Amino acid sequence: MPETFAFRIQRALTLLAVAGLVVGVVLWALDQPAALALTAFVVLGIVIAVTAVEMVRDLMEGHWGLDILAMIAMGATLAVGEYVAGLIIAVMLTGGEAVEAWAARQASRELDTLLNRAPAYAMRITPGSGEVVQIPVEEVEVGDALLVRSSEILPVDGVLLSERAVIDESSVTGEPVPVTYDAGAALLSGTMNGTATFTMRATRTAGESQYATIVQLVEAAVSSRAPMVRLADRYAVPFTAVSLLIAGIAWWLSGDPVRFAEVLVVATPCPLLIAAPVAFMGGMSSAAKLNVIIKEGGALETLAGVRSVAFDKTGTLTQGRPTVSRIEPGARSAEDVLRLAAAAEQYSVHVFAAPVVEAAHGRQLDLPTVLEAEEMATNGVLAVLGNGEQVRVGKPAFVEEVVGALARPTLEAGETAVYVAVDDELAGVIVLSDPVREHARHTIERLRSFGASEFVLVTGDVAPTARSVADGIGITTVHAETTPQGKVDVVASLQPRPVMMVGDGINDAPVLAAADVGIAMAGRGATAASESASAVVTSDDLSRVADVVEVSRGTVKIALQSIWMGIVISIGLMMVAAFGHLPAVAGALLQEVVDLLAILSALRALSLHRRLRRTEVTTAALAH
Repeated sequence: MPETFAFRIQRALTLLAVAGLVVGVVLWALDQPAALALTAFVVLGIVIAVTAVEMVRDLMEGHWGLDILAMIAMGATLAVGEYVAGLIIAVMLTGGEAVEAWAARQASRELDTLLNRAPAYAMRITPGSGEVVQIPVEEVEVGDALLVRSSEILPVDGVLLSERAVIDESSVTGEPVPVTYDAGAALLSGTMNGTATFTMRATRTAGESQYATIVQLVEAAVSSRAPMVRLADRYAVPFTAVSLLIAGIAWWLSGDPVRFAEVLVVATPCPLLIAAPVAFMGGMSSAAKLNVIIKEGGALETLAGVRSVAFDKTGTLTQGRPTVSRIEPGARSAEDVLRLAAAAEQYSVHVFAAPVVEAAHGRQLDLPTVLEAEEMATNGVLAVLGNGEQVRVGKPAFVEEVVGALARPTLEAGETAVYVAVDDELAGVIVLSDPVREHARHTIERLRSFGASEFVLVTGDVAPTARSVADGIGITTVHAETTPQGKVDVVASLQPRPVMMVGDGINDAPVLAAADVGIAMAGRGATAASESASAVVTSDDLSRVADVVEVSRGTVKIALQSIWMGIVISIGLMMVAAFGHLPAVAGALLQEVVDLLAILSALRALSLHRRLRRTEVTTAALAH
């Protein structure tokens, strides 16, 4: 059934129940029992029939629903003549879903804002004439020159052609201060231009750009159904059994079938149905406000119970923007080492390739001609130069295949060595520096305080570099020079569970998917890691990993509190009704109050991000 049609049916059912209750109360006040009975049988008959269809559909999908109690309660009120109470239950049941939808919309408001900000058009500069034409963003092609006017959203990813631009990136990266870029800088779609018009060249189509990827993640998040909701469904069997047992005993001891109906009237399970989904939508909204997109609700429950954490190194624990810090020459001069390495690294997509090439261009070195080049996955690049020389650039093991055992240079924290060989001799070593992220140690300390006990660094980098980073931030276990499959094996063997993996690169995609919950750092561009992770940090801030765990813990806590509050109050009211002290109509009205309390309790998850921001402000103030 299409969603819009289903919504119309639900709305009509709610209006029918409300109208039936109003008419029923009037007929009851006018002492018209026959008309009241007819109204109740018609209205409740329709509500029971529609609810039964939905319940059967849920059962066919493997979900045991709690609506059966409400159906039994409505049937019991018809049987014993408590028509007004039955109509109140019908309003509560049909209206409960309407209230849940409203609460979910409130909770997902931040996600909707992100979706609504998606760029719709672009201003393309026509080659030759220079004419500016507005086109749908889907028609932008790689290489198009685009004009971005004051306060416009950047339509696609690209590079800056103008001399300078000031960009507000807060909606994508979370950085509150506008960033100034110079010509040639990479720009992200979804960010907003400042006051000066500039031109840019598209490097990606709209569908491949950063913002489109984030929007896809949000859409997946909004449409997901959290296991916590299914957990609430699993309360159906024991709650239904307890409710029927109390109602049956009350009937048996009193000999009055009305007592059975009075108990079931207050046993209707709307708090259990509403509390969990509202709390989880609130938690996902709080995470979004902290620049973390949780792709599916089930990740919240897993994140709340994380006990082991594995980190990638480059771009995750380090800033991911390495620079050449020094060159240690071997058989060739430092200048030759850089020139040869840059020639080969032009053909690599590894994070260390770009800074090597940039360093060579910065020194205005002429690069030799490359006849062919091949990137050897996770090892390095093998290139054949125009003069016939073979150049290897990459890990020590890759270079040792042709030059024999190597002496490893001493590295400081955040430094990485790239080895360069020409034919069968070591040309030299290029040392790059990639500083550790500012909040890395504090993030690990927070995760430890949340219950995580095992921390490991899993990286394809060499052992000395990995160990220097791990020692600096308090990680004792290091797995270095691992392949993508090796990372999967390490994470699969980690104990205790569940295991969270945090990474950012293309080679992290398999392990992010294999972990119990994966978090991708995608602050400066989407990768395959974003697609396979359960959650994506869209700002360039590692501390958000600890933030989302804290939000998840708070969300699950609120969901369980709301569920158990509904259960305890309902059982208390059932016991009062079992002893004949709670008439059916009064019980039905009290149950409405319980529903409202459950919703209000669950909506507390909307404010979880505020507590974290208050903590950040306090911490910053103390630091100064």
